[in-house]
Parts: sequence; C-alpha cells; structure tokens
Amino acid sequence: MKKKCESIEIIFSFSILLGLQNFLNQEDRLTALTSGIAGVILYVIVGSISALFESEEEGEKVSDVIRRGSIMSFLYLEILDASFSFDGVIGAFAITQDVVIIMLGLAIGAMFVRSLTVYLVRQGTLEQYVFLEHGAHYAIGALAGIMLVSMKHEIPEVVTGLVGAIFISLSILSSIIYKRKKA
Repeated sequence: MKKKCESIEIIFSFSILLGLQNFLNQEDRLTALTSGIAGVILYVIVGSISALFESEEEGEKVSDVIRRGSIMSFLYLEILDASFSFDGVIGAFAITQDVVIIMLGLAIGAMFVRSLTVYLVRQGTLEQYVFLEHGAHYAIGALAGIMLVSMKHEIPEVVTGLVGAIFISLSILSSIIYKRKKA
C-alpha cells in the first residue's frame, strides 16, 4: 500500500518562509511573510479548483473530464499571464510613464509569447527536446533562490539573466545528447 504525505509542499514552503525571516531586516519581515503566505494561499486555491474540475464522477464521460481539465488549465495560464503582466507593468513604469506605450509594449509582448508557445506546441518541441521542461523548472527554482537571496544581498541583473539562459541551454544540449545516444 502506497502512502502519501499530504500537502508536504505547503509545509516545506512555510518552513522555508519562516526560516528566511531570520535573515531579513525587521522592517522587511512582515512584507515578506505576507507575500509568502499570499502566494501559498493562491497555490492552494488553484490546486483546489484544479482538483474540483478534474474529479471524475461515476458514469461521467471522459470528454467531460477532459473539458473541465482544459478549462482549469486555461484559468491557470490566465493567472500566470496576469501575474507576469502585472510584473511587466511595474517594470515598464521604470522606463516610461506613458500608459499608451506601456499598453502597446505589453500587448505586443503577449502576442509574441502566445504565438511562440502555439508554434512550439505545433512543432512538437517538447517531444524533440525531452529535457527542456526540466530545464525550465530548474531555471524557475534557481530564479526563486536568487529572489530570496536578493532580499538581503544585491544580485547583478546579468547573473539573473544568465542563470535562466544557462539552465535552458544545458537542457537543450542534454536533450540533443540523449536523442543521439538513443538513435
């Protein structure tokens, strides 16, 4: 019988959040704690809604389950898109105060990213580069670590950009080597 430790990721996240509080300045602790708790709450909400949409009722058609799962995936992507857009707006205000230019830049960026995503899905890129998804997850984890370290120490932007690019490049290289060995 396989046992499962429920909500270990939440316990792990809160433990890290509480542990990192000791390294922050007193005036930054409440902001970091509130932000961390809000992030975990959003994670739990999205996971709960996802489970609600994916639960299979007895006698239910598989197509209905797939449809509900697709709706949840779409909502999840929209939440991610909104968070990145919000981040983009804040970053754009550092460059210009002109709202029209910011709106145009965000719209062009969103269209480009969505077009690129659709193109890569249609081309079967994830099947061709089997470790690309892993590399993206490692890059996100490394960037999260950099964000945590940057709460106390200044990290140059070039380091932040290079870390993500290195992980993605290594995952593509690993995929190519794997594919050659397999062939």
